[in-house]
Amino acid sequence: MRTESLRNSSVSPLRLLPAYLGTHQVGEAIRTTRGLRMLWLEILVNDQLDLTPWQSDPAVQVAYQTACRWYTQYRRLITYLLDRAPLPVDAGHIDFRDYRVFAEALSFVYAHR
Repeated sequence: MRTESLRNSSVSPLRLLPAYLGTHQVGEAIRTTRGLRMLWLEILVNDQLDLTPWQSDPAVQVAYQTACRWYTQYRRLITYLLDRAPLPVDAGHIDFRDYRVFAEALSFVYAHR
């Protein structure tokens, strides 16, 4: 997980969560069920996150793993649309029922870059 701190930044490093949840910090998002469901998408589209304070949280670990798996599956598409550092390769199973929300998230971030 990325370890650089962005706490001194005046601009929220989040790309999806403010628009979808109205939250501007990862800590706020992980306190809600909806935030936890969307965290993997934020991780997927945003390489500026500092997840260090939550790296031992099992829900954050699952979100990170899910983001890695979707990145591995759709690496070329994500690389084409977004300028982000690569996530670690994880060829594990992804739930294709999440494809619609994945596509919507990519579309949103691409349109608001």
